[in-house]
Order: sequence, then C-alpha cells, then structure tokens
Amino acid sequence: MNDGGAIFFAVIIIVAIIVILNAVRIINEYDRAVIFRLGRAIGVKGPGIILLWPVIDRMIRVTLRIITLDVQPQDVITKDNVTLKISAVVYYKVVDPLNAIIQVYDYNYAVSQLAQTTLRSVCGEGELDKLLSEREKINSEIQDILDKHTGPWGIKVTVVELKQIDMPQDMQRAMARQAEAERDRRAKIINADGEYQAAQRLSDAAKIIAENPMALQLRYLQTLNEISSTNNTTMIMPVPLDIIREIGKAITGNVSKA
Repeated sequence: MNDGGAIFFAVIIIVAIIVILNAVRIINEYDRAVIFRLGRAIGVKGPGIILLWPVIDRMIRVTLRIITLDVQPQDVITKDNVTLKISAVVYYKVVDPLNAIIQVYDYNYAVSQLAQTTLRSVCGEGELDKLLSEREKINSEIQDILDKHTGPWGIKVTVVELKQIDMPQDMQRAMARQAEAERDRRAKIINADGEYQAAQRLSDAAKIIAENPMALQLRYLQTLNEISSTNNTTMIMPVPLDIIREIGKAITGNVSKA
C-alpha cells in the first residue's frame, strides 16, 4: 500500500469515528429524547445510550424533573375593590415529552404566562377576606385550572402556592385595628363569663350553707386556720356562732323596745 492509499484509509477511519461519536447520545435517567427524522417525530427514547442517524435525525432533550416557576407579583383588584400585589409559586413537570415539544412552542414560557393570567383571574373573583382565610381553596382552584389547560401539552401541575399578598398601608392599619377590637371583644366576653360562673358558684355555696348551718361553722374555722398560718402578730379569739346569733337577737330586741 502506497502513502496515498494509507492517507485515504486514515481519513476514512477518522470520518467514521466522528460519525459514530455524533450518532451516539447518552440520556440521563431524568431526561428523555424526542427524536425527529427528516422533520417527522418518530418517538421518545432514553434513558441510556441511543443512536441517531447522522444528518437525518435530530434530538430534543426534555427533562422529567419537577420545574419550579416563580410567578412574579401581579396587580389584582379584588371583588371588594381592594388593590393587591400577589405572587405565587408553581411546581410542574413533563409527563409526555412528545406532546410537550410538538403541541406548544415553549412549554416553560407558556406555563408561566398561563399561571400569571390565571392568578389574576381567580384572585380577582374573590374578596379580600376570602383570599386571606381560604388560601388552600384558592391554591387548589388555580392548580385545577392550570392542570386542565396544560394537560394536552403533556404537562402536569403538581402544586400551586400563593407566596405573598401585599396590601396597601391604610388597609393594613385598618385590619390591625379590626383585629385589636376583636381581641378586646373576646377578652370582655371571657371576663364576663368568668364573673357569671363565679357568681353562680357563690350562689350555690350560699344555698348549701343556708341548708346546713354546720357548713358555715366549718368555713369559719377554715378561715381562722388560714389567717393563723400567715406571719403576723394579730391575736384571734374564736367565738362560737351560736353566741354571736344570741347577741344579735338581744341587740335587736333592745332596739325594738326602745
């Protein structure tokens, strides 16, 4: 073999190696490859090693991992005419790589725009109190709407969360005053209930003592015991209640005679 033939053979080998290297693709576990042959989609391949026909095959790599979309704050006017700025976060993933490529031009951009318009639409239909107290319900409603529209694209919306609701300063102050007034109202109700229960208990105790005179005597002795347990110099002389009653009757009788 002459030198020209050797060079030609070496060139053939190099070209063959380049073609083989360009034909071999390695697809990760979390990716899939959508294959187009002469412009026509022929299927989805991966993961692992795949072979492409040079020149006539083209591959588009699609990830199957969950994608996090940060929805920027949107200006929303609620049903009760309150202007808010609401931001959210959307988690979605590709479940059908073929549809995600051939049904929509850029599915990431499409999901982003759809999430913004849906957020404004859903939040604008409710009142401020509903947005603050029923966030889980609103999250589910937005998720259902997004999932319904992205389903034909091969996209599954897994989670939607309202991230932040910014209100005007005057509205924040008004809500703070309302919350303070509500706390005061609850405190007064609890205090009134406590006084009512205490009065009811005292009334029940008075009835028991009236029906059992010895109960009053025992309570009297218990009070003396409590007083004597403290460190003081007061001297207490216990007097039977019967004597006190007789003295009271005598005083009452003398006043009547006078």
